[in-house]
Amino acid sequence: MAPLEVAGPQDISFFDNILYKDHFVQTKAGACFVRPSFAALAPAGTVALVTDTPYKAFALTAQKLFPVAAPAGQVHPGAFVHPTAQLGAGVDVGPGAVIEERAQIGEDTVVGPQVVIGAGVVLGKQCHIGAHASISHSLIGDHVRIYPGARIGQDGFGFAIDPSGFVKVPQLGRVVIGNHVEIGANTTIDRGAGPDTTIGDGTWIDNLVQIGHNVKIGRGCVIVAQVGISGSTVIGDYVMLGGQVGIAGHLKIGAGARIAAQSGIMRDVDAKAEMMGYPAMPMKSFLRQVAFLKRLVNKTEGKTS
Repeated sequence: MAPLEVAGPQDISFFDNILYKDHFVQTKAGACFVRPSFAALAPAGTVALVTDTPYKAFALTAQKLFPVAAPAGQVHPGAFVHPTAQLGAGVDVGPGAVIEERAQIGEDTVVGPQVVIGAGVVLGKQCHIGAHASISHSLIGDHVRIYPGARIGQDGFGFAIDPSGFVKVPQLGRVVIGNHVEIGANTTIDRGAGPDTTIGDGTWIDNLVQIGHNVKIGRGCVIVAQVGISGSTVIGDYVMLGGQVGIAGHLKIGAGARIAAQSGIMRDVDAKAEMMGYPAMPMKSFLRQVAFLKRLVNKTEGKTS
């Protein structure tokens, strides 16, 4: 498996973006996944593997050629597992990991080195918890991957303001995560203050994302690095949030909405809306404003030159 520009006769590659057309017509790859409309451009010596979804085909092939090793079902002697914790068949527990009382770990789950699983946490089957992650006050489904350093279930940022100082509000909810969810490295998800913080099935969350208490995230969402979601915001199914998007608290983001990178969301967003800018506005309006300002600047510079 190799990129077009470095692939050799023994390698498989893919071509799925017109920006890489020059790489494709010059590739030395032995075979390449390609859309039907570009198959004729394949150079001599490269077998065109024609498909409507080249990148997906490449990914599935890579999974077959480089399968993830099955857990060995071993608890490292340097780990601590509380006597009341329940470990399913085939669970791996790495060195220095701590699994506290009443925790339940589903079969074939991997708990990496130095991971802390708090009291009463439930993890489903075939999960993978990366090194140094910590999980508390959480119910987590099957086939969930949590990358190194993630913090799941810590206190939310809840306090009452008083003239004599801030008053801590106890955070009494949980984090509830569905099946087939990915949570990136060093991402933080606060537990709810009363209602739970919830993440729907199939949602993928990148590295360095902050999700506040009581947030509700639907199914199949994509949340890119450095997004910040303030407390009690509700995000519908299949929403896409670009990198460094900031969302104020107590808002509703409709299903299928798409928010461009570095946008600031300060009001509710309709379903399937495309938003951009700070403060965010419909993408077409933002682009028209940018184009207008560019013309205005060019006109002004032309007059003064």
